[in-house]
Amino acid sequence: MIVLLGVLVVILGFATRRNPLLVVGAAGIVTGLLGKLSPQEVLATFGNSFASARSVTVFVITLPVIGLLERYGLQEQARNLIGKLGKLTTGRFLTLYLLIRQLTASVGLTSIGGPAQSVRPLIAPMAEAAAEAKAGRPLPQRLREKVRSHASGADTIGVFFGEDCFIAIGSILLITGFVNSTYGQHLEPLHLALWAIPSAICAFLIHGARLLNLDRQLERELAVAAAENDLTAHAGLRTEDAK
Repeated sequence: MIVLLGVLVVILGFATRRNPLLVVGAAGIVTGLLGKLSPQEVLATFGNSFASARSVTVFVITLPVIGLLERYGLQEQARNLIGKLGKLTTGRFLTLYLLIRQLTASVGLTSIGGPAQSVRPLIAPMAEAAAEAKAGRPLPQRLREKVRSHASGADTIGVFFGEDCFIAIGSILLITGFVNSTYGQHLEPLHLALWAIPSAICAFLIHGARLLNLDRQLERELAVAAAENDLTAHAGLRTEDAK
């Protein structure tokens, strides 16, 4: 059980807000040494693990591609497209994206979206453009960040509750494998996938309602911001008149 002290290293590292890569690396080294591995064996284990899990770092390849697309006007084109659809508000657009994200994740297509691949270069700018089109003026930075957070939340919730409806997803296979081997049960992945469908439907209804309510929130906060700007402008004029 002494090798579990590596978990304590992770907890202490994250609690003190150290670099995650260094924390995980140090925990791996501590665990290996406590497990009576030589330094050479620990290093070989790190190398073998990295070589066998190269797919984890594939996302790094997408970053320069997305950077080039943004440099040549991807976000501007996304804003122009959403600006032409006058009836598509921010809440309706994000609700539609939530539905698409859930449906694609439910058939195993979990990697076609994500905060880096789709939210930052496409979904968030389009949601901001929809809010600006309705307001008729640029959004304050505070509301801009709020729209971006809701765009990222729609992506996360969609894939989280949608992926469990796919029988070959890692979480379903992990649950069935653990329960069958530990408790001697005979769970089938299809059974868990079917029971995940009601949860996915409830998640869509609940979060979809929150996204539709976002339009009213933005409208109220934009009105408050406009009133504050008017008061500031009037106060500035009175100060100048007094001088």
